[in-house]
Amino acid sequence: MEGLRLQSLGGAALLPAARPQRRRGGNRLRARASVRGGVRQLAVSIDDLRLARDAVVAGGGADGHAASGRGAAVAPQEDRAAEKLRAVADAAADRAEMHDIIGRQRDNWNHLLLHSTNSLTLAASVMAALAPAAPSVVALKASAGALFATAAVTMAAVNKIQPSQLAEEQRNATRLWRQLERDVRYTAAAPVVTDADVQEAMDRVLALDAAYPLPLLPGMLEKFPKTLEPTRWWPKRQMKNKPAQTKAINGARRGATAGNGWTQDLEDEMRGIVRVLRAKDEQEYVTAGKRVLTLNRGLAVAGPALAGTAAVAAAFVGAGEVGSWASGAAVLCGALAAAVNTVEHGGQFGMLFELCRNVAGFYRKVQEDIEACLDEADVDRRENGEVFETKVALLLGRSTSDLRQFREMASPSIKDEDIKDFAGKLF
Repeated sequence: MEGLRLQSLGGAALLPAARPQRRRGGNRLRARASVRGGVRQLAVSIDDLRLARDAVVAGGGADGHAASGRGAAVAPQEDRAAEKLRAVADAAADRAEMHDIIGRQRDNWNHLLLHSTNSLTLAASVMAALAPAAPSVVALKASAGALFATAAVTMAAVNKIQPSQLAEEQRNATRLWRQLERDVRYTAAAPVVTDADVQEAMDRVLALDAAYPLPLLPGMLEKFPKTLEPTRWWPKRQMKNKPAQTKAINGARRGATAGNGWTQDLEDEMRGIVRVLRAKDEQEYVTAGKRVLTLNRGLAVAGPALAGTAAVAAAFVGAGEVGSWASGAAVLCGALAAAVNTVEHGGQFGMLFELCRNVAGFYRKVQEDIEACLDEADVDRRENGEVFETKVALLLGRSTSDLRQFREMASPSIKDEDIKDFAGKLF
């Protein structure tokens, strides 16, 4: 374009048309001004204005499409990961509801079967006591024998499944599933969500499913295991170059840890806590669980055995000279069977055993969490040291100042037998 002639009072002037030029931020229009006779005159091509506007729109659209294209390569993947995490959270919420319902049902089993079995046993004992003097001795002793046999079978079945232990499993599972749901939803709301977050959530789901199965038969946890192991409801961590890291921790890295809230004193504090948890807290509940298991195993055998003996004795009630002795034996064994059943299931020894196993697992998880944090050589990749210390203190039911007493426990000069105090006060 040649330009546009502009008329003024002082005369006519022709300014060359400004050309649109493309720069970093887009297309900009440059105009040239001249001052003639003290009057500033500006000349610009209308067509150039339109061309510049179209170039800006086209350039901005191209840049927007390019940016959206680059974002489309990342955003959908993050959206898919977040969607997967939301699906995991929904599944965890559903599992928590199922475990809660089943837990209440199995708690009802414990109460109903306890009272029903004791009613059968005591009713049979009364019948066996009245049978020798009753005209219908055959009917009474047959009824007493049937009730004793039913009570023996019921006791054996109940002792096998341990309803109080089943209820405790489901209560703990409900709490852990709700905790998992909260964690997963928090992760899904983060600005950046990766496939590693999804895999970690899936691993936690599978580990929790294995620790607390829903089915009763098959798949039920062993109620009388040969060895007691703390419950594990979290996935096993992959150990990478453990010997080299341990050597580095005990050698060159000692005294060099600083940054991200971590100090050498804090590391020693965490190592001392791990040692006390392993030597005292976990072993305390493992030992208690073994004692409860031994006692519960004895009660589980004694109850059905006494009820079965009473059923056999009831068969000889009214049979001559042996009849009176048989009646007394049936009454005595029936009363003892009811007492044993009340102690075992009224005292909820199965629940106590499961509680010891869960608490031992809780302390083991705290140990592994601390060790996993300390195994990270780069302190900047760890969780902030002060925040981590606060979390550990809350888990153990202590204040952060209380944890400082465990620094000296990290020293090899102190033996496990010399450790007297427990790390945890929560349980």
